[in-house]
Amino acid sequence: MIDTNDKTKQCAVNPTRGIIAGLAMLVTAGGLPVSSFAQTAEIPPSLVTPDKVESRLGTIEFKDGVPSKATAEKLYDNLDFTYAYRAFMDNLRGVSIQAFREGLESIGVKDNEVIVFEQLMDAKSLFLTANADTIYVMGGLDLSKGPVVLETPPKFLGAVQDAWFRWVIDLGAPGPDRGEGGKYLIVGPDYTGPLPEGGFFVARARTNSIVWFGRSFLENHNDPKPVVEGIKKFTKVYPFEVGGIGTPVADFLAGKTKLGKITPPPPTVFHDGSGKVMNTIPPNDWSFYEMLNEVVQKEPATSLDPELMGPIAAIGIVKGKPFAPDERMKKIMTEALAVANASSRTLFMSPRDPIWYYYPNSSWFNYLFETGYEFETPIPEITPEGVKPYPATGYRTMDARTNFFYGVTGITPGMAMRLTGIGSQYLLAMTDADKNHFDGAKTYKVTLPKGIPEENFWSLTLYDNMTRSMLDTPQRYPRAGSQSFPSPAAEAAADGSTTIYFGPTQPDGVKPGNWIQSDPKKGWFTILRLYSPTEPFFTKEWRLSEVELVK
Repeated sequence: MIDTNDKTKQCAVNPTRGIIAGLAMLVTAGGLPVSSFAQTAEIPPSLVTPDKVESRLGTIEFKDGVPSKATAEKLYDNLDFTYAYRAFMDNLRGVSIQAFREGLESIGVKDNEVIVFEQLMDAKSLFLTANADTIYVMGGLDLSKGPVVLETPPKFLGAVQDAWFRWVIDLGAPGPDRGEGGKYLIVGPDYTGPLPEGGFFVARARTNSIVWFGRSFLENHNDPKPVVEGIKKFTKVYPFEVGGIGTPVADFLAGKTKLGKITPPPPTVFHDGSGKVMNTIPPNDWSFYEMLNEVVQKEPATSLDPELMGPIAAIGIVKGKPFAPDERMKKIMTEALAVANASSRTLFMSPRDPIWYYYPNSSWFNYLFETGYEFETPIPEITPEGVKPYPATGYRTMDARTNFFYGVTGITPGMAMRLTGIGSQYLLAMTDADKNHFDGAKTYKVTLPKGIPEENFWSLTLYDNMTRSMLDTPQRYPRAGSQSFPSPAAEAAADGSTTIYFGPTQPDGVKPGNWIQSDPKKGWFTILRLYSPTEPFFTKEWRLSEVELVK
């Protein structure tokens, strides 16, 4: 039995205890001062959380770093608010695609079918900043049962997007078919089977739900009928046949794949969208979260970056689980939704970054030149020696991303390039020459100098501030431009310049094609489109006027 009073025996049994005992004897004998062991280093001020902190949340209180019950509740409410806010700001784009799909479904357009706006789109259809200049062609694809083939017509301009509004591949002129028409094979994330060795432009998507859309230009700027006929002749959507076109017989003989039949694809179902009432715009009420949950439940759990999926999961939207927030969370999420929508609308209607504006001291802006289509790196310069890419910035321009997806449908590299004669370029104006937002009861004008830089055509379109869709007035097509369909072409003055008026009534002496009707009860904004832009636009040698108040 060990004598606990025997210091020597304690050291033998437990060396650590022995060391402590020895130090105690030294202290007792006066060998070391007691204060040498009682003293500790002070905590650096940078690590201290004060007992009280005044913040935008009010007073938050701690006792030696421990939050009070009231403070903990307040901070958790704020944390959940932040997650709900981010769910909107980061993922409005995914809900926008879901709204797009539901809008088509509302008028009977199913996946793998095609809608064509045979007489152009008008203001009855709610689409984010669509136009009334080109024939839209679009549809949804379901890749859950396997790859789908999309055949596109010649002279086409379009893109494929996934369920989170990410670019998959360009179609037509900016795509690999270069405007000659082609067969695109869109492959979903779960497909592991064989793919053809040739005959298709293959693109892999990270989601099973896909939307695609494109535009075809009018022939001679005034006749949609032959263009529509060409679209219906060449556009096809059908399931991919494993072992069919694109599969060498040698692969079958080697046991790599089965040998499929070479048969005509089933007929594609077409719908006419002109004049149809539909809503494809993402909501900003509670149904936003319900739509977001639909996207999460339909798509693979890994279809979105974990950092973006994290806030969604934090508010209870998790794949394979029911979305059932309690009353506390519903209240917080509803408030976060309102603030996020208000922030997004402010970014869209009142941009604050001066580098977004295309000309000095101008209201015309397009940030894609600075951010690129991924809102990360400026678009490349085009020089006589070739393309000069900018180095990656390594960060996302958050304001630009939010602005874009709040007001626009579709993003591709083709929207952000300095190539002449290909694609289209855009300038937006939310305010007049005096930086005031537009009043639908007033009359304004803008002048486009001689030599408008486009090889195909140009147009100006008015949009409803609230819906970000074409402004609905008795004029039906709120546009003016060089085309003579669906409204008369704008006429140039003797000096070659073209002036367009915006107002509730047609000004005296102004031709019908030089006037776009506004609604005296609504505000508006406008977009200039240049189809197949030319060099003076990119060099800024050509500059249109600011939108000036007339009366």
